[in-house]
Amino acid sequence: MPLTDGHRSVSQRRTTWVRLGRTGISTFDGVTIDELTFDPEALREKYRLERDKRVRADGNEQYVEVSGDFSNFVDDPYIDAAIEREPLTDDTDVIVIGGGFGGLLAGARLRDRGVTSVRLIEKGGDFGGTWYWNRYPGAMCDVESYVYLPLLEELDYVPTEKYVHAAEILAHSRAIGEHYDLYDNACFQTEVTAMRWADDEQRWIVSTNRGDEMRAKFVAMANGPLHRPKLPGIDGINDFAGHTFHTSRWDYAYTGGGPDGGLTGLAGKRVGIIGTGATAVQCVPHLAEGADELFVFQRTPSSIDIRDNRPTDPEWAASLAPGWQTERMQNFNALVSGQPQPVDLVDDGWTDIIGKLLFRIQQAGADADLSPDGLGRAMELADFEKMEEIRLRAQEIVDDPRTAESLKPWYRQFCKRPCFHDDYLDAYNRPNVTLVDTDGRGIDRITADGIIANGTEYPLDCIVFATGFEVGTDYSRRAGYEVTGRLGETLTEKWADGMETLHGIHSHGFPNLFIMSPGQAGFTVSFPHLLGEQATHIAHIVDHALASGATTVEVTPDAEQEWVRTVIEKSRSTLPFLESCTPGYYNNEGQPQKRAAQNSTYGGGSIEYFQILADWRDTGTLPGLHVTGATQQRIR
Repeated sequence: MPLTDGHRSVSQRRTTWVRLGRTGISTFDGVTIDELTFDPEALREKYRLERDKRVRADGNEQYVEVSGDFSNFVDDPYIDAAIEREPLTDDTDVIVIGGGFGGLLAGARLRDRGVTSVRLIEKGGDFGGTWYWNRYPGAMCDVESYVYLPLLEELDYVPTEKYVHAAEILAHSRAIGEHYDLYDNACFQTEVTAMRWADDEQRWIVSTNRGDEMRAKFVAMANGPLHRPKLPGIDGINDFAGHTFHTSRWDYAYTGGGPDGGLTGLAGKRVGIIGTGATAVQCVPHLAEGADELFVFQRTPSSIDIRDNRPTDPEWAASLAPGWQTERMQNFNALVSGQPQPVDLVDDGWTDIIGKLLFRIQQAGADADLSPDGLGRAMELADFEKMEEIRLRAQEIVDDPRTAESLKPWYRQFCKRPCFHDDYLDAYNRPNVTLVDTDGRGIDRITADGIIANGTEYPLDCIVFATGFEVGTDYSRRAGYEVTGRLGETLTEKWADGMETLHGIHSHGFPNLFIMSPGQAGFTVSFPHLLGEQATHIAHIVDHALASGATTVEVTPDAEQEWVRTVIEKSRSTLPFLESCTPGYYNNEGQPQKRAAQNSTYGGGSIEYFQILADWRDTGTLPGLHVTGATQQRIR
């Protein structure tokens, strides 16, 4: 039986008659009658104009690195006490850097393979990664929790809601650590500062801020793409005399309350929040309830679809058969990758656009153009229809017509990460909430007293930066440390003109090193799915190397360059779409051409990428890898 969650579908819940676009043709449940209710050419031009408003010459350079005067923005507010220990100089088979889902999945799959000598290094005070840091009020997953939270079947756990809150995700991260004995030998409150290959020892030397000089045969870097906060390079950012913090280090000592809201410390305060992305969408309703006045400073609105969160149906949970999560993950990933499925198991805002595409194909019947170009045109029309629905939702919910217009997103749905929330738009109907729409320009400057935008100064007591994380900067900068390989070359030096890897995981000159990231790999909406596939792949290689007595495993130059050529070739198909998008971290802040094509994700998509990895493992060898010192070639 289909593993749906036992509730009405999204299409069944949308029972309001609506009017879309210039023709005013009626629709029911999002289904267009007879003809298009919008002008595709007019929408393309509108999207282009809105994009051009926001393109900046400085691209990623518009953001300030959180170091020096801004280092306090990365302090850990969640630790009860500092861990005291002596520096370590011991030897471990595998060190995994990062204690988020990537590190936990790597540790879990290594344990599954019988690897016992494993150490996780995490700069936070516990496992959780982005869910350790992001404890802002309202934080929750935006991908269905039955898909998003990894290793549910392994831990015999079903999340309590369709979209669980951050505290439950953090608790699940800790449960993974307990289940796989990953707390044993882990180093918390420890930040890697440098890593170098010692050829005479055939070991990685991992240096940390705790004075450690650890040695490891293998290292997996699971630093995570969303852990290093970024700040906007606004004039006067150091001048503000009031209180400031970044959402990834929420200051409950100042705001009062907790992750469920109740921000009583903001009573009588004038608060400004900069940013209207996924984080702001979740915390703005709570700030609106707590603050005397809230000013939301917006450059580009997010698309806000229905979330419709609900508790997990216990009868449905009890009915789940073995393999249910893998089936659900694959079904969701196929749908959001544009591959129709017999049934939509998740049935939410992420998969709704594929339903619209299928409807258009069904309407066309035998005349449907199923070529890549034809499907591309059909997808664009389905996207237009979906975004018209999103814009109409803002118009229907928000009382003030001018504010509602400012909250309408004018871009393709996947130009920016879509958002899903049932209270964000309503927050703008509160008398104490003001949307300051900068029409794509951004804030003028910050003063000692507040923020100037559109030539008007807004006096504030507190500024909250909901400005996200570094994504498009150099890998080593995001990681927070440099890696020096076998030839004395750093990873930054080697990748100066673009990433060079096999499968996004190995890089020549850096033996026994594994990289877990979306670069040159298959991007997915549910990022833990990619991390799980990479973890399985890495554990397979490590198990083989340890079992065979191998000293080093390193990608050959030829295999690496072949993969780079493949990535560049595949990236050409996605470039026109990225160039047409409003600026954001998906398209290198509107400059996809300046970002080397080879730094992109694998253009063939995650499904194709996952199959490439599986087929590679099924060869029974390690094609493209040079293995030294092996006494037996056992692949299992």
